[in-house]
Amino acid sequence: MNIFIFLLQVFVISISGVLAPGPVTAATIAAGTKSRHAGFLISIGHCAVELPLMVAAMLGLGFIMGSGMANMLIGLIGGVFLVYMGLDMLRDVKNFHADQPYPKTAGPIKTGMILSITNPYFILWWATVGLNFAKDAANLGHTVLILFALVHWFCDMTWLEIMSLASFKGMKLLGENKQKVILAICSLAIIAFGVFFVIKSFLPPENIT
Repeated sequence: MNIFIFLLQVFVISISGVLAPGPVTAATIAAGTKSRHAGFLISIGHCAVELPLMVAAMLGLGFIMGSGMANMLIGLIGGVFLVYMGLDMLRDVKNFHADQPYPKTAGPIKTGMILSITNPYFILWWATVGLNFAKDAANLGHTVLILFALVHWFCDMTWLEIMSLASFKGMKLLGENKQKVILAICSLAIIAFGVFFVIKSFLPPENIT
């Protein structure tokens, strides 16, 4: 396979996944209200989780990562955690003031790590699509494997940084009450994803789309 074509495929698939809304997106928008570079820091945490998953997939552990039991446990535990996190954020909105940092339980890097490892679809992606990409990259050489990781991480970092910057700039134009509404929406979105993950964890694998 041509290296350029392969990396182009990685870019298209990676950016498609990044653009899909999820708990990381909601958390990035919320964190971006007070930090223009929150997206970059969240992506660092996200990548810190991806690296060992990439290694695990290359070592042949993809079947474990993609197993029904693993996805059920990750979905259940991760979903419950997201609901807790969303409720905690929602409570903090009451005490929010435009001239004070947005209260949160974890820094951006830790948030990126937690939201990634508790997302069953993120794990499943690396057990399937990510694993196939990693194998193809390895067949093309160690340099291509490194380029594959860099291209994928570039997509994550760029998009999340754009999201936090847009949130940061937008908040400067809004009053405190509107900021509270947006933060509340982000909190509710994280709760909704948590409930969704919990429900999905109880469905038979053939019903999960």
